[in-house]
Amino acid sequence: MATELHETIFMAKQERHKNLFLNYKNLNIFPVELLKDEGLQFLERLYMKRNSLTTLPDNLAQKLPNLIELYLHSNNLVLIPEAIGNLARLQSLDLSNNTLQLLCPEIGRLRSLRHLRLSNNHLKSLPPEIGDLQDLETLDVAMNQLMSLPDRLHRCLSLQNLTMDHNLLSHIPRQLCWLHRLNQLSMAANRLTFLPLDLGRSRELQFVFVDNNVDLRGLPSYLYNKVIGCSGCGVSSQVLEGDMGEVLSEALVGLPAEVKVIGSETDNVVPLEELAMRTLHRFYHHRPADLSLLPPITLPKSLLDLLHFPLGHCHRCSQAMFTIIYPKLFPLRDTALAGVHRRTAVSFVAYCCSSRCLRTFDLQG
Repeated sequence: MATELHETIFMAKQERHKNLFLNYKNLNIFPVELLKDEGLQFLERLYMKRNSLTTLPDNLAQKLPNLIELYLHSNNLVLIPEAIGNLARLQSLDLSNNTLQLLCPEIGRLRSLRHLRLSNNHLKSLPPEIGDLQDLETLDVAMNQLMSLPDRLHRCLSLQNLTMDHNLLSHIPRQLCWLHRLNQLSMAANRLTFLPLDLGRSRELQFVFVDNNVDLRGLPSYLYNKVIGCSGCGVSSQVLEGDMGEVLSEALVGLPAEVKVIGSETDNVVPLEELAMRTLHRFYHHRPADLSLLPPITLPKSLLDLLHFPLGHCHRCSQAMFTIIYPKLFPLRDTALAGVHRRTAVSFVAYCCSSRCLRTFDLQG
């Protein structure tokens, strides 16, 4: 194996290869042949997945200065040296399936980086400097131990695909709603209890996956008519049964986290903005014809526009919805939508305005 490796690297140097494949070579240490003399100044892509590397050399950028893609998937890397930040041309870095516990702040110096994959490691946090990667398009941090995301992540204005499945996240920063190029957001199997109410306001965001967040009952109305995956969310309808009157039921669904101390498992509390907008909408659009009502000019323009053009309507009772929706999945026959994403196991998603409509909605009825 050593002889074969030596010949492969020798040939790459002689013929000035731009791509070098060193996958499945049982490497325990980084090959010194790659770092001798001037190194491989012309190398652009280095593939070293499925080895047993535990560390990277500090002079990696000095010897391989023109690397564009570096693939280190499935090794035993515990730490990444600070010198990784010197790979000025690097566009794709794959560190998935290692044993990383920390990510050095110097990762933020990779200003050309477009794709960063960190899934299946032992990361408990991400450095704030990730927010300096303004060309970053793909970030995959699934299957780690993250409890929060960096506050500066919203500075990654080029981000299109953000995957953070199987972590310990209880919330996501509202600033993520400012990522206007974000197309797919995947947060399955976390501990989410609520989502920012303006999530989905951007037209670019089309795919949202929040499957298996058992305490997540409602979704922002801006996700109405987007492609969502939400199986395994919320609680069973049996837990929500109760005899509260309609007014109390409407006033009590999905209590916001800020006031959860006054709630219980069976409470049904919608955000105050939703309640206010529902009341205004009913009064403004269903008032008696002979009742003179001045237009609500004291409302901010954004709310006034929302009053005239709600984000969606309940599939059960047709009531207008403004901030929050309750998705109900129906395993119907296959449709074109069902195959859009492999995690979308349903072919129809209905949206309801309350847990009451959610419980009573039956396509057969």
